[in-house]
Amino acid sequence: MPFRIIRGDITTLRVDAIVNAANESLLGGGGVDGAIHRAAGPRLLEECRTLNGCRTGEAKLTLGYDLPAKYVIHTVGPIWRGGSHGEEALLTSAYESSLELAAEHGVGSIAFPLISSGVYGYPKEEALNVAVGAIGKFLLAHEMDVTLVMFDKDSFVLGKKLFSDVKAYIDDNYVDAAYSLKAESRRKSSLFGGLAKKAAEEAMPCQMLEADSLSIELDESFSEMLLRKIDEKGMTDAECYKKANVDRKLFSKIRSDKYYSPSKRTVLAFAIALELPLHEAEEMLKKAGFALSHSNKFDVIVEYFIKNGKYDMFEINETLFEFDQAQLGA
Repeated sequence: MPFRIIRGDITTLRVDAIVNAANESLLGGGGVDGAIHRAAGPRLLEECRTLNGCRTGEAKLTLGYDLPAKYVIHTVGPIWRGGSHGEEALLTSAYESSLELAAEHGVGSIAFPLISSGVYGYPKEEALNVAVGAIGKFLLAHEMDVTLVMFDKDSFVLGKKLFSDVKAYIDDNYVDAAYSLKAESRRKSSLFGGLAKKAAEEAMPCQMLEADSLSIELDESFSEMLLRKIDEKGMTDAECYKKANVDRKLFSKIRSDKYYSPSKRTVLAFAIALELPLHEAEEMLKKAGFALSHSNKFDVIVEYFIKNGKYDMFEINETLFEFDQAQLGA
């Protein structure tokens, strides 16, 4: 998937490159910097000594040595001094410089820590906004898998208002799965009983059933609906799959196979990218054999964003991460 947020240890990831939130000396330190140097072994420090340091907002590359990653990209984020000393521009530059350097070396997958959010004191919520903004802008023009790694859940802070709004929506709409299954069973029993009685009373002509079946057979597939919606929105294929956080190879499969069966997360990702209203998103889900359910917290969260006209993919995935749900995309 082009962009995702995870919890974990960045030194254990099998990606082409990991980013080190370094200090200007590049000679190691505490936090992520120290952990990367320990995991990479002494040869990393030896190579770093030849680089003559690194200025804030810039990036330099070394080999990964004993790390699973082939490369380490060292970047220096700003120290937080209240926000009036160019911190945001410098932090943005740290991400951009790292991504540009990765692209120059043919990196296909890269993992970042949340730069400057540790001992450098950058407020975590603001640091996250800068990270997501810089990464998102880069991915609109490049093909690369990017992972943002949080050391633990406490490292992640969703905006308080958004968090409380989503939580309130979940509290109002989420239905316990066991209760939902019982209610659905009762509904189906009543529905089927009523249909059987009505069929017996009215002796519905078989021609009507044949017409309904023909209508279903002629109905467009998920792939056809997706391509039609892209054209209607005046988007290019690339604009759509990038906004959907879906990689090019998957989109090519969907385009070339009229009967492609996507995952529910992929369908919703395209619905978000196309900024479909709720009834059209539900129609697209139906084409792929899915439906939104209030017994599924993931569905309730995505429904909240669609109903409120909020189509920022990264904001949605940040929220899903906060509530321990899978993220949208491939």
